[in-house]
Amino acid sequence: MDSLIKLFFCLFIFLCTSLLFGEINGVEGSNQNHHLYPFRPTKLFVFGDSYADTGNIKKAFSSSWKFPYGITFPGKPAGRFSDGRVATDFLAKFVGIKSPIPYFWKDYAGKKRLQYGMNFAYGGTGVFNTQTPLPNMTTQIDIFQNILTTGDIYYPPELTSSVALVSVAGNDYSNFIALNRPASEFPAFIKQVVDQTEVNLRRIHALGVKKIAVPSLQPLGCLPPFTFVTSFQRCNETQNALVNLHNNLLQQVVAKLNNETKQSTFIILDLYNAFLTVFKNKGSNPGSTRFESPLKPCCVGVSREYNCGSVDEKGVKKYIVCDNPKTAFFWDGLHPTEEGWRSVYSVLRESLTASLIKA
Repeated sequence: MDSLIKLFFCLFIFLCTSLLFGEINGVEGSNQNHHLYPFRPTKLFVFGDSYADTGNIKKAFSSSWKFPYGITFPGKPAGRFSDGRVATDFLAKFVGIKSPIPYFWKDYAGKKRLQYGMNFAYGGTGVFNTQTPLPNMTTQIDIFQNILTTGDIYYPPELTSSVALVSVAGNDYSNFIALNRPASEFPAFIKQVVDQTEVNLRRIHALGVKKIAVPSLQPLGCLPPFTFVTSFQRCNETQNALVNLHNNLLQQVVAKLNNETKQSTFIILDLYNAFLTVFKNKGSNPGSTRFESPLKPCCVGVSREYNCGSVDEKGVKKYIVCDNPKTAFFWDGLHPTEEGWRSVYSVLRESLTASLIKA
């Protein structure tokens, strides 16, 4: 088991690093869902990693600012780790507001644009420090708190109609293996990650945010690097089993927090089962695309030393893009396409609505 764990996370580290360093801006939302809520969400605040980042990393440091990222939306690289919109954009649309401006671009946005909230997520980061030297989640929340303290942009009373997205997609665990810590310590470290997530959720709530959505960990064994050996036909169930402890502990934490607040303040977005539901969809799930080969990525390097967006020293591209990103669930080795995210949120819609409509 130790060797399987090490293999899994070593591969995960390599992929995270190469995609992030080998390799955002606002998107219009929709007001169609305001009638779903007993309170009218007006702001979305986002904390986390590349599943939620919409452009916080500087252009020189991330492949998310290189072609072909962003070819579906907005038609050019814009800092998102996808061909188009990501989780943040779809949650914003669901609650009926425009996608919040990335923190990095706040000084370039007008006050009207800032009224929809702010995105503090940075690709490659985790609950704790990772191999990516960017603000971890504690620091992201510190930045948010400082903004509230100054009162220049937001005032605490405004947060009573706000929602937060707290994205944790596994970067802490890849960093755990990068530090060569023994696999026997892995279960205890998972508890540390979830315990710190609990601290983070409590902090965000104490700052006045009304509703807080935290995704479960996605089925890591279904990422393209681990389905490659089966020609992208099957997920690695041994690796997916390693995710269960994190998700089970997270469920317990959210249940405890909701019991303390006596309200459904904290909401789990079940990415694990939503991903699997999309993968298994035979066309029976309305609104969810049926992907012919859901485990196969759309954008890949021409060989192992290259990734999506790679070019050689002469600027010649060293990647291949599928004919139509809308037919693919995965964009690159880690991240869903816009259509992939759209399908995931289609699956989540019913449970998300049931959670958010509770006062």
